[in-house]
Amino acid sequence: MKGFVTAKEAAELIKSDDTVASAGMALMGLCEDVIRSTEARFLETGEPKNLTLFYGAHQGNNPITEYGWDHWAHEGMLKRWNGGFLGASPKIMELCNTNKIEAYCWPMGNILHMYHEIAIGRPGLMTKIGLKTYADPRLEGSKVNQVSKEDICKVIDFEGEEYLFYPKPVLNVGLIRGTTVDTHGNLTFEEESINSEALSLAMAVKQCGGIVIAQAKYKAAAGTIHPRTVHVPGIFIDYVVINEDIHTHQQNEASAYNPAMAGNVKADLAEFPKLPLTEAKVIARRAAMELKAGTSINLGIGIPQNIASVVNEEKCGKYVTLTSESGTVGGVAITGKAFGNCWNPECFLDEDVQFTWYCGGGLGAAFLGLAETDERGNVNVSKFGPRFNGPGGFIDITQPTKKVIFCGAFMAGKLQTEVKDGKIHIVNEGKFRKFVSKVGQVTFSGDYAVESGQEVMYITERGVFELTKDGLMLTEIAPGIDLEKDILANMDFKPIISPNLKEMDAALFQEDWGGLKAIMEG
Repeated sequence: MKGFVTAKEAAELIKSDDTVASAGMALMGLCEDVIRSTEARFLETGEPKNLTLFYGAHQGNNPITEYGWDHWAHEGMLKRWNGGFLGASPKIMELCNTNKIEAYCWPMGNILHMYHEIAIGRPGLMTKIGLKTYADPRLEGSKVNQVSKEDICKVIDFEGEEYLFYPKPVLNVGLIRGTTVDTHGNLTFEEESINSEALSLAMAVKQCGGIVIAQAKYKAAAGTIHPRTVHVPGIFIDYVVINEDIHTHQQNEASAYNPAMAGNVKADLAEFPKLPLTEAKVIARRAAMELKAGTSINLGIGIPQNIASVVNEEKCGKYVTLTSESGTVGGVAITGKAFGNCWNPECFLDEDVQFTWYCGGGLGAAFLGLAETDERGNVNVSKFGPRFNGPGGFIDITQPTKKVIFCGAFMAGKLQTEVKDGKIHIVNEGKFRKFVSKVGQVTFSGDYAVESGQEVMYITERGVFELTKDGLMLTEIAPGIDLEKDILANMDFKPIISPNLKEMDAALFQEDWGGLKAIMEG
């Protein structure tokens, strides 16, 4: 390690035209001090300019936008954005929408695995992840706007099979974060709630001849940190910034530091409040019926997160292992602002290692949000009109997983329902259809899923659909729902109606369910 520096001095190490790679998710692992100091330097001096950003997960906290990469959303400062999710940075999104910067939205895991390829010295990343989605150059090639002209990947044939190939970029600066660092630069993560991809990113940047800057909370003497607790050794770190403000070293959006999220204490799950009986809980319960004992699963943000609460209420946590794209294994997923964290995790994997497991098809099932789908089973969660959010890890999780369940309300926009008397009642119909003739962007390819033999379901509060080679088939209808008025009249296409159409289990619509244990043990 070359030495300890202030955040202002670290900002001076970032040069114009550099490509800056950042580890972390949301506020987890984010080097906020360095980000803010670099903005201050630019506003004062006009340097550094024409920067390129490179990161996997979303980094920021939209809609608050006090943290993250929106600090760099200045014309002239930022030239290009490469990432897996843009929704946490609305000011950068505006620069993209107005063609002020170039922007490329990759599948998140492809960015994380690119670090491996750079570190090992290979020419780039070869992967199937992204084929037949908007990342495929035959569709959009990950280009977010009109000024993004470069083809960042191409389709290649290898032994008779199609792959995407991404040439490796040159990374000039790496930003990583941990908890304690010693005077040799050895970095620990004991108060962090994720490991992030810090280690692989640092290796990649060093392979490129760049510099790695780490942010930490505490400074320790060399030799005082147990070697088992060192996560990034000092040989991969050039400079360290010791954080001086707890507000710029947030553990996550929900807290500055919660020991239960870092695995340092156990949270009492018995005290957790039950979910209210709403359509979201009904959807989560029906989705939970697809769980298989002994499998590992992933839960996406939104309604799928409620599955963890349902499993906890039903006292069935011992039957399945929850994983998160942030790298946690085991425990109970936390909803809301602390997405990506969990209570009482059993293990923290590096984010890129978690995606190695995901992209290899290791999950037993994945439960993701349902924003928009069409009759071919394509799903869009990344772009709505001019607003481009990006997929995060959605493509990497859904494409290789054997069983995928999309969960969401049937309609969008001020939908109001009431669950009572073992039925669901539509109080106020939503304004916008989710089952459309053509999705705004292909984030999940139904055709690819059929070719791959995946089992795909779409679960809503008023019906359950399955993907077949001929399109979407309605297999279940909720009690209290009229097929013509509540379902078919609110779709742009007519699905296949199963000859064995059945009613969803009425017990799902009762205040207390109690049916999951029998399903898991059966």
